[in-house]
Amino acid sequence: MATSTDHTHHLRIRSTQMEMQPSGLSDRTEDYDRKLKDAQEELDRIQEQREQLERQKQELEELTNRKRAFVTHQAELTEQLTTSLTLIDRVLFEIRNEAEDVEQCRTCFAAHLDKIQKINPDQWIRENLSDKLERATMAIDLAEEEYDQAAAHFAGSRSGAIFGRESKRKRAHKNHAAASEFLTNLRNGFAFNLPVCVLGGVALVIYLLK
Repeated sequence: MATSTDHTHHLRIRSTQMEMQPSGLSDRTEDYDRKLKDAQEELDRIQEQREQLERQKQELEELTNRKRAFVTHQAELTEQLTTSLTLIDRVLFEIRNEAEDVEQCRTCFAAHLDKIQKINPDQWIRENLSDKLERATMAIDLAEEEYDQAAAHFAGSRSGAIFGRESKRKRAHKNHAAASEFLTNLRNGFAFNLPVCVLGGVALVIYLLK
């Protein structure tokens, strides 16, 4: 009877162990699944951080390129504006000086015009005709001379169009100078070529007499 009791007790123990095995396997499976899920979530988090860093990198590169383009544009525009301001200041300085010269020229011309308009040869009498004529001629010559000087001064400037033509005396002087220069060059050329012409003539005569 004792032997039978021991055997029954042994079987009960083995049965209990067999009932406990499925529960332990399930716990290990759940632990594995949980770890796998945690690992996948960690990978997803790392991937998200990587994508975020990549976006930040692209944004930083774009901002850097925009900043570089801005600095270049800023430098170019600064140079253009600086150059323009320098030229504007120079032009304004020249305009102011030219305006002052034109104002002085106007005052001078107005004075000459007033003197010339007051000259009335019809009122000259025979006794002072020579003196009046001399004085009037001097006034005319002075006005003409200062006109020509002003025309030469403003030639090529913005106010050059004021002096549309030179005085007759200055044009005549230029024409006379040009004619004199032409005659001088003609004489020099003739003197230089004279020996050649003489030798050519002698050679022609000898050839005809043969």
